[in-house]
Amino acid sequence: MTFILGLALVFGLVFGGFMLSGGKMDIVLYALPFEGMMIGGAAIGAFVIANSVTVIKSSAGGILKVIKGPRWKAKDYNDLLQLMYELTRTYKAKGILALDSHIEDPKSSDIFSRYPRIMADHFAVDLIRDSFRMLSMQFDDRYATEDVINRKIRKHHHESLASVHAVQQVADGLPAIGIVAAVLGVIKTMSSIDQPPEILGKMIGGALVGTFLGVFLAYCMVQPVAGRLKQIEEEDGALYLVIRDIFVAMVSNHPPNICIEIGRGSIPSRMQPDFYEVEAAQKELPAA
Repeated sequence: MTFILGLALVFGLVFGGFMLSGGKMDIVLYALPFEGMMIGGAAIGAFVIANSVTVIKSSAGGILKVIKGPRWKAKDYNDLLQLMYELTRTYKAKGILALDSHIEDPKSSDIFSRYPRIMADHFAVDLIRDSFRMLSMQFDDRYATEDVINRKIRKHHHESLASVHAVQQVADGLPAIGIVAAVLGVIKTMSSIDQPPEILGKMIGGALVGTFLGVFLAYCMVQPVAGRLKQIEEEDGALYLVIRDIFVAMVSNHPPNICIEIGRGSIPSRMQPDFYEVEAAQKELPAA
């Protein structure tokens, strides 16, 4: 919703102000397809040259993320707390062997299956599984455990930001690409120097559309998209920090309800469930 609203404000106020001040759109509209083809083509081509297929695909998916917004909602964080509570409670009551079937085959687990949106995130599920696997191998030092989980989260975060950097590079290059298109327009104008001033004026105006378009796309569209995508990736990454904090608390021998409260404190404020809401949800869970 904010993406559409932002686009409406940008186009409405920029071009509305231009027309209200006496500007005429005919020259802009005439030059726009040609300048757009040069600038857009060069930007896309440079983007393809500079990035791998994986980054290109993730960047395309990143545009959809900007339109849809963050993946995780308040309910998802509440679900994560309940999932981790069930796993922690089972571990504390029955030991690590009782979790073996859940960890090795989460798709058949009656615990994991209650939280389909968490299950759909492969990294979140793998992070939980790998953490419990370490515990089953007596890797139970809280500091070493936290360090290993942090490394996995940093690696995932670094990879998720690859598309952000790629889109930002396009934004950085667009003003210069706009100048290239404008210079080509000036070259075309100079080859018609014998034409009357009114024709030359339109040709120069068309050339300047290239400069305008490059700067406009860079700072009013592509760069805001890159900035918003970075915000979304960082906000979605908070879910993995909750998993880390709960697991480290569990390794530190805190009881399940304390582990979950520690994890609840790591949830972003606007999506953080109330203490009593979490407690009520725990009481509704099946007995261990």
